[in-house]
Amino acid sequence: MSETLIDTEAKSDKADEASVRGRPAAGQDPVKRDQIMEGARRVFMDKGFDAASMNDVTREAGVSKGTIYVYFDNKEELFEALVEEERCKIFQNLYEVLDREDNLRDVLEDFGMALSYKITSDKVVMAQRTVIGAAERIPELGLRFYEEGPKKGHAKVGAFLSRAVAKGLLEISDVDLAAYQLSELCMAGLLRQRLYGYRRQSPPEHEIRHVVRSGVDVFLKAYGTEVFAAQDRARRKA
Repeated sequence: MSETLIDTEAKSDKADEASVRGRPAAGQDPVKRDQIMEGARRVFMDKGFDAASMNDVTREAGVSKGTIYVYFDNKEELFEALVEEERCKIFQNLYEVLDREDNLRDVLEDFGMALSYKITSDKVVMAQRTVIGAAERIPELGLRFYEEGPKKGHAKVGAFLSRAVAKGLLEISDVDLAAYQLSELCMAGLLRQRLYGYRRQSPPEHEIRHVVRSGVDVFLKAYGTEVFAAQDRARRKA
């Protein structure tokens, strides 16, 4: 690297530092921040939280040590920012299907497909492993990830089931438990195999569809009412 280029980068780093003196939690240049976050994502996915260092991130992101500390005070803060970003990506738009007024079976199957496809994807599996690995060291991180992601999603599933109960389509005495059961049935055997590395690749669509349809069928046999059964028979004949 030429001396001029080094000087330019040094000036850029100093400008970054000067511009964010008295800064908020992260730096003000979104491009630079994204550059750091992308480098951190690769490092944490490859090494895990404990083995990764800020030096690793600076090398992977291609920034100076001074620059990275302008944006993040330490490895924990950087990791928390990355986890929050991943959480938003994982759960964004995942539960929109539950707002539809379509046939109950169709909505449940479409939700199950969206849930299982996303949760067993390579990127999401790696993110879950990373969070689980760091949860013992930073328990509040795992707590926030669960409360802001899975727990809120679970509440949306419960609200959908409660609406179906009010319409007379389902008869459920414990909606909270039933919401967990629905999610588990739609991912039966798939998620654990992915998390533990038993299955190296994401399940193909036809396998996910088979698991989801079977799971929804079990769920509706357990909780579906005669009103639902009549509607379902009419749907199958149509």
